Amino acid sequence: MSDLSIVIASHSGYGHTEQIATAVADGARSVAGAHVHRVDVASLGDADWELMDAADAIVFGTPTYMGTASAAFHAFAEASSKRWMTRAWSDKLAAGFTNSGSMSGDKLHTLQYLSLLAAQHGMLWVSLNLLPGWNTTTSSPQDDNRLGFYLGVGAQSFNDTAAVHDADLNTARHLGRRVAEQARVRSAGLAAAAH
Repeated sequence: MSDLSIVIASHSGYGHTEQIATAVADGARSVAGAHVHRVDVASLGDADWELMDAADAIVFGTPTYMGTASAAFHAFAEASSKRWMTRAWSDKLAAGFTNSGSMSGDKLHTLQYLSLLAAQHGMLWVSLNLLPGWNTTTSSPQDDNRLGFYLGVGAQSFNDTAAVHDADLNTARHLGRRVAEQARVRSAGLAAAAH
């Protein structure tokens, strides 16, 4: 089995989204052959762009501020237009995660923004593929996907604490594992098609 390169390209304003990025990385690393790289989109160097260009999958992450991605993430997205023009990321896998202080916090808009960015690059979006939790009288806020997002991880962290909800971190680990597993399947399929 060939090695897989998974890049998590994210920005964190207050540390919550950083914790979610770490959980996504942990999930991806649990898949045999997956090598995970972290990139802070607020301070990109040439080596960071090269990692993304060579990756099998890029997972985008940003806090949700005022109903959309952070300014640092928007600047990264705009800077990625050089890759857009050359189709450098075409057919790579992509996924996303976001966090806000409110249960909803308009996180869906941010996930849609991330998936649209991926679509503009010609990338293949990997959804969460996890049923919603905490939606019956017998379920719990400790359930994975407790906020009921499908497009990616939508996490909630209270503004007055550094902690991220354990269920949201578990959900992030699930996403990282799923992206790495799908990258492995795609890589094997491409190798088989080449023979």
